Amino acid sequence: MEKYITDERTGLKYELVGDYYLVVGDDEPEEGQPIGTWGQRHLRYLKEHHRVRYANLLTIGKLPEYLADIDRRAEELFLRLAKQMAEAEGITEKLKASDQMEWVRQMNSIRNRAMEIVNAELIFA
Repeated sequence: MEKYITDERTGLKYELVGDYYLVVGDDEPEEGQPIGTWGQRHLRYLKEHHRVRYANLLTIGKLPEYLADIDRRAEELFLRLAKQMAEAEGITEKLKASDQMEWVRQMNSIRNRAMEIVNAELIFA
């Protein structure tokens, strides 16, 4: 069996993966729909773990829109969580001015925890 085939009727290209042909498409977003780090992580997750959902979104042309939405929602959640955690733990600009290294340590801890939450709830779900 050939590794790649093209459907002449639709113009779609397919790649042989195991015993099945899956759609091969351009993963680049359409202009005007930026896809950041969160969207790229989710794209990689879809390709590795949910190939059918990835192929369906790709064939109906909704992949860039879907990834841009995931990226936007993840960024909003991350910023909101980081702000809430910093307020709850009393990390202020006063601490930043008095002990920069302690401020950096605590903010990195918050950043890592917020990233884990976003990954669990949006990116790898």
